[in-house]
Amino acid sequence: MTTFQRARNEEQRRLRRQAILDTADAMLAESPVSQVSLNELSRRVGLAKSNVLRYFDSREAILLELLHTKWADWLANLPEPTEPDTAPVAVRVGASAHLLATTLSARPTLCDLLSAQAAVLERNVSPEVAATFKRTAQEDLAGLAAVLSRHLPELGEADAQRLAAAIMLTAGAVWNHAHPSAAMLTAYEQHPELTLLKLDFAATVEDLVAVLAAGVLARPSRGPTRPSPRAAG
Repeated sequence: MTTFQRARNEEQRRLRRQAILDTADAMLAESPVSQVSLNELSRRVGLAKSNVLRYFDSREAILLELLHTKWADWLANLPEPTEPDTAPVAVRVGASAHLLATTLSARPTLCDLLSAQAAVLERNVSPEVAATFKRTAQEDLAGLAAVLSRHLPELGEADAQRLAAAIMLTAGAVWNHAHPSAAMLTAYEQHPELTLLKLDFAATVEDLVAVLAAGVLARPSRGPTRPSPRAAG
């Protein structure tokens, strides 16, 4: 455990915040979100819990910022489309779904954070932290929408954003079902007829993303994601 001196300038405060985030990241490599406690995080980073809370207003605020960081890193490292624009759209949908599913599967911390976002992480934060996170979440979705548009140029801007949001929700939901409790795993072993409900994360996400993308492309565009202020008035 490292013992820190009091941060006395902005650079030291930035380094302290980063140390907290890096420690949380290391803990998530060992345990799921549900087992990461503020007490243990404080102990590992070498700060009293009250001092950690000077930098983040809760455990959840730390993990939400880490979620944004993990999402941005995933997007930054996504490969370019493997299929040319001239390939049939069904082929490009399948290739895109496979790429997204396999790269998400390789990032368990990101998927675990996505699975906890709405039900856990957004439940113990201040309005200020909530607003900041939602702004970064909009940026994250816009980044994925831009990726989707490169893979599937037939998508309009609004439909690319909708598909991006659906993929984010899908990844989080499937992660929970693909990582059942010990009791459920035992039940699957004892009752083979139930294994149809035992989901493989990558395969399930690939199937669902392909279905979602095909559905969005097949239906007429619904236009902007929300009414403009003039239209709303």
